[in-house]
Amino acid sequence: MKAPAFSYARPRQLHEMLTLLAQHGDEARLLAGGQTLLATLNMRLSEPALLIDMQGVNELKGLSLEGNTLRIGSMVTHTDIETSALVAKHAPLLTAAAPHIAHRAIRNMGTFGGSIAYGDPAAEWPACLLALNGVIVVRSLRGERRIAVDDFFTGLYTTDLAPDEVIVACELPVAFANQKTSFNELARRHGDYAVVGLAATAMVTDNTISAVRLAWIGVGSTPMRSPRAEQALNGQPLNVPTVTQAVEVLRSEIAPLPDLTHSEAAKRQLAGVLLKRALMSWMPSLNTVKGA
Repeated sequence: MKAPAFSYARPRQLHEMLTLLAQHGDEARLLAGGQTLLATLNMRLSEPALLIDMQGVNELKGLSLEGNTLRIGSMVTHTDIETSALVAKHAPLLTAAAPHIAHRAIRNMGTFGGSIAYGDPAAEWPACLLALNGVIVVRSLRGERRIAVDDFFTGLYTTDLAPDEVIVACELPVAFANQKTSFNELARRHGDYAVVGLAATAMVTDNTISAVRLAWIGVGSTPMRSPRAEQALNGQPLNVPTVTQAVEVLRSEIAPLPDLTHSEAAKRQLAGVLLKRALMSWMPSLNTVKGA
């Protein structure tokens, strides 16, 4: 199939883009990297009257360190993040996650902000942002708004963005010396959507784990956390009994949505495997955790 007819605009300034968005409302669509939108256009799932290309707005590009905050412009590509020394130092979870995103051609074009705005529960960046307790910075002609990531994803492919708002950047607290991070996902083939994935962060001080955030991919209708499993870990020694207990709590807590090839029970089992792997990676002296 081919895309329906539409008008095209490539603004150079953020204010110009916001004005177009406000004027055309539901008849307009924003084009970031286009990895999702172009497919929906070709399948006639989206039929905008106006396509607003964000590529010309330099205000939406760039990575910067502002005090203890890493700011990622919404038009930063997946490859930009994958190859950034600044990201590797201050947000290593993103560096670990980037190679799992589809294939090189998609990583070269797809954008961080586009992925966050789409809110795909099977995507890597929404889960990473959730694990890192990020903030989404959005703007409209009415002004700027900052949304905590825990409040941003509201349903399947839906977010707290208003129709006239656009993501301008995401902000992440920089990693500290005692922060641990882990990213892993299980897919049938590299580049496929994950069956289950986990982005995890925690503080480990004197072998005690705290500030745990477990963000899951492919488990629910939104990127989601597992608060009971987090609670089972917080304040506990990082050892085999703690890991075993946390995995048991997780498997009793989640009810993963089945897909065409994996049942709820299979996904629940795989989620436990990923949690065990993450926690073990923070205990380098251990090679196996029996009974998990």
